[in-house]
Amino acid sequence: MYELIQVAENTYYIDCPAKIGLVRLNERDVCLIDSGSDKEAGRKVRQILDANGWKLKTIYNTHSNADHIGGNAYLQKQTGCAVYAPGIECDFTNHPVLEPSFLYGGFPFKELRHKFLMAKECRAMELNETVMPEGFEIIPLPGHFFDMAGFRTSDDVVFLADCLSSRETIEKYQIGFTYDVAAYLDTLEKIKGLDAKLFVPAHAPAAKDIKELAQYNIDQVHTIAHMIVELCETPLCFEDLLSKVFDHFGLQMNFEQYVLVGSTVRSYLSWL
Repeated sequence: MYELIQVAENTYYIDCPAKIGLVRLNERDVCLIDSGSDKEAGRKVRQILDANGWKLKTIYNTHSNADHIGGNAYLQKQTGCAVYAPGIECDFTNHPVLEPSFLYGGFPFKELRHKFLMAKECRAMELNETVMPEGFEIIPLPGHFFDMAGFRTSDDVVFLADCLSSRETIEKYQIGFTYDVAAYLDTLEKIKGLDAKLFVPAHAPAAKDIKELAQYNIDQVHTIAHMIVELCETPLCFEDLLSKVFDHFGLQMNFEQYVLVGSTVRSYLSWL
């Protein structure tokens, strides 16, 4: 875990629960794509930087989920690096309480204010093309979250953030968090048409071809939608529907799953 893997001349990723991209900008300076889940992830990244004699200049966040920005505060404090995040994700990165508040629909109670849903605050600025390293491309990937984006490095390696889940993850959890189902489907169709030297999803193995996995994710969206429609053939209130979704997939109800799956089911209802 937290192994540094080189995939191109200047492009690496750190293998961890939510993969972190690392790109050498010159012999000494590097940037990161996301920062891991928490302070401990930040420490492990710092150890990699120190071991290679690298200086962290910038963190480019794909989106503001806590497992992608959790290392920001520690690394920014330790190195003085800049942090950028796209669109609304920048606001959530600056004010992490927005994530559990949005998921719950009110002030989040204590059991939702933890590192898995609420990162430590950092100082982030809004991402745009002018602040990207030479040869980088921002790839909008909305759907999973508000303004999520991926990045193509100058080595033609594409970091896809959370727009793909592995087959194993889908088979285990069945229903992944989605904010905007229509946008998510559009994003999955979009990445099916992308070409790159290598694709690096945050929660699936790196691969040269991701078309089949993208289609698998698309098919799972339609499977979930069909199941929700069938459950709603007999009128029922939202809480009963959510309970039946949990029963259908054999999921364990806890506070975190209640808000994550509940928010996702509401998004499916909006789309349907």
